[in-house]
Amino acid sequence: MVSQQTHTEIEEYLGQVPSWLDALSDPAADHSWGIVRDLELEETALPNREKALVAVGAAAAMGCPYCIHFHKEEAKLEEVTEEGLSEAMDVAATVGYFSTILHGAEVDLDDFTEETTEIVEYIEEQEAAPTGAD
Repeated sequence: MVSQQTHTEIEEYLGQVPSWLDALSDPAADHSWGIVRDLELEETALPNREKALVAVGAAAAMGCPYCIHFHKEEAKLEEVTEEGLSEAMDVAATVGYFSTILHGAEVDLDDFTEETTEIVEYIEEQEAAPTGAD
């Protein structure tokens, strides 16, 4: 159970203390809230909209109905459209799809890393080239 100080803080952020926090052991409760508060709710290096989209993709990939529901609602608060939510889940599915192919084919990681570096360099060169240049 969270401490009284944390309980008050959660109510200020969320309007209530979600019942799922009761599932946390006493040593983890306040710390767990701190992670949610500091990483997911506060502004960090990633804007909250981007974090919400990452969370939707991760939740969909894990197949967690609790996380899917929460993070979809979070994304909607950040003005992500239904189309944007679908696309985030499609991207997550695509990553899983290609991960399965790469692992199943036992693609050499060093070769893959080298090819990726070459691809990034090529794209950066193309973006840096003046418009209309060959």
